[in-house]
Amino acid sequence: MKTSPAPRKTSIVGNLLRGALIGAVETIPGVSGGTVALVTGIYDDLIASAHSAVSAARVLVTGPDRWEGCKARLAEVNWRLVLPVVVGMAFAVLTVAGPISHLVKTQPEPMRALFLGLVLGSITVPLSLAGGPWKARDLLLGGVSALLAFALVSAPAGQLPVSPLTIIPAAAVAVSALLLPGVSGSFILLTLGLYAPTLEAVSQRNLGYLAVFSLGLLLGGIFIVQALRYLLTHHHRATMIVLAGLMLGALRSLWPWQSADRALLAPAANWLPLCGLFVLGVVLVQALVLLDRRAAKKA
Repeated sequence: MKTSPAPRKTSIVGNLLRGALIGAVETIPGVSGGTVALVTGIYDDLIASAHSAVSAARVLVTGPDRWEGCKARLAEVNWRLVLPVVVGMAFAVLTVAGPISHLVKTQPEPMRALFLGLVLGSITVPLSLAGGPWKARDLLLGGVSALLAFALVSAPAGQLPVSPLTIIPAAAVAVSALLLPGVSGSFILLTLGLYAPTLEAVSQRNLGYLAVFSLGLLLGGIFIVQALRYLLTHHHRATMIVLAGLMLGALRSLWPWQSADRALLAPAANWLPLCGLFVLGVVLVQALVLLDRRAAKKA
């Protein structure tokens, strides 16, 4: 059994930037905020802190020693990490949701090429965190995860009616995707037909819609955080291999040339500049990984 790494110190400004990156990419179908958390080295710590917060709420409701137990678990939360990340995420979502959704709609091929490079360059992170020699079962585990993610992102887009009965479960599934690198919460909403209504609600500050959506996020987050914390603590290597597989399979949604119904097409005449954007994405994410590792060594 391999446990997750011990928390490391991070700067408040750095955590604000990490949160902003997570919030920005979560508005993009096909790119996961969990990937950014992995690349910037805060994924395990965020899941551990979220688990402690959920445990605090549970103890406060069910006991025993409600207040003391709640305070003890809240003390386990890495507030120096969590608060700046949440603030950065909120700021990014409220400010860039509109412009990014506009670029995704008006320049889909260049944006997908850039995101393809970003996500592909990120796969090295969970693989390095998995460590150890590879065995046949590891390849099988990663391959099955990749196939599942490929099938998920190949699903045709649908259209659900906009009501609390559809928003709450959709948000619960989307937040699960937020916490899983390689699976995009925005892509889940796009598949369910709730991507545009959700971005519109954020842009127009539709508090009623956002309140219902937040309830779904809370309910989904409680379940997935508990499950991920257990897996990262007791099966860290296998979890990282699965996450890498999910990221690999989800690349299907980022192939630049697609039809309106998501069928994959052959490269078009613009393949050369798009290859440049792809390479730029890989270089950017690897530079980010390198900078974060250097910061971790200094800390």
